[in-house]
Amino acid sequence: MSKINVGGQAVIEGVMMRSPRAFAIAVRRPDGKIELSIRKWVSLWERLKFLRYPFFRGTVVLLETLFNGISALNFSAKVSMPEEGKEKKEQSDIAIIMTMVVAFAFGLLLFVALPHYLTIILSKLMGRELDVSSIMFHIVDGFIKIIIFLFYLYLISLMKDVKRVFMYHGSEHKSIFAYEHDEELSVENARKYTTHHPRCGTSFLLIVILVSILLFAIVFPFIPDFVSNKWLNNAVMVLIKMILMFPVAGISYEFLKFSSKYQENPILKLLIYPGLLLQRITTQPPTDDMLEVAIISILAVLREEQNPKDEARVLTFESLEDFKSRYLMMNGGSAEAVTKHQIVQ
Repeated sequence: MSKINVGGQAVIEGVMMRSPRAFAIAVRRPDGKIELSIRKWVSLWERLKFLRYPFFRGTVVLLETLFNGISALNFSAKVSMPEEGKEKKEQSDIAIIMTMVVAFAFGLLLFVALPHYLTIILSKLMGRELDVSSIMFHIVDGFIKIIIFLFYLYLISLMKDVKRVFMYHGSEHKSIFAYEHDEELSVENARKYTTHHPRCGTSFLLIVILVSILLFAIVFPFIPDFVSNKWLNNAVMVLIKMILMFPVAGISYEFLKFSSKYQENPILKLLIYPGLLLQRITTQPPTDDMLEVAIISILAVLREEQNPKDEARVLTFESLEDFKSRYLMMNGGSAEAVTKHQIVQ
């Protein structure tokens, strides 16, 4: 028997949590109440069984995380900023997918195309033009990716609203730690844990960059030039890199999954340490009311695992205690029973 695997994401004034069969978003409203959206979740790999296998599932997780993240951000913006939300309609699945495609394309341009061409330009300026088939090209390319990534994180961390999202990110990690340590999910128990979690998406993105350096350095020496024009040929190489990002995501996910399972191993501790360092930027200590929101979100998905319902619901609660007394106690349940509930993965 193993614990239900629960992961999450910080949103605007709230936290999204997902378990194998449930999806919840808890958001603090301007009036102090907490709005909870809870629905059944069916992963793509439940519909297409072969996607469950190693190296396929990483790409599925990445795409589903993007889809769920945009959906959760849309809901949280509507709840936390009701005046602005009046002018916005709820996004359809098609609209969310289109937003996801645009976001994914922007990410590929920023972290694949831009570093590639900057590597070419910088190597020319330094008087030693690097060929895409050389290992040094991909080392420089990877170094530029890391600089862009760090600069991007630093810039967004300066924004006031993003700082609060990072605090909710910290509350997500603390509540998951409390759950993973078999503690009752309360503000007091969650408060004592660190905000740095080895399975964090920030760590995943850093692993993706490092794996891409290694994979590109291995693959590209065997790829011939397709056209004589260098800039056009490099455009083809960038396209190949973009396609290779799917196996890169698959490999990175397997490493993250493996390292979280054996995180006490000294070698793996060393390998995941840079990702934990990055979380000093992307997570901040949360307030108690933020922990309340995260705990409601995680308890909601655990409750749904125990008593699944097909219909989607949006409920409002005064506080964590109100949530526990009204939502968890339905049909004879309890907070302790929900927290301790386990399934075979």
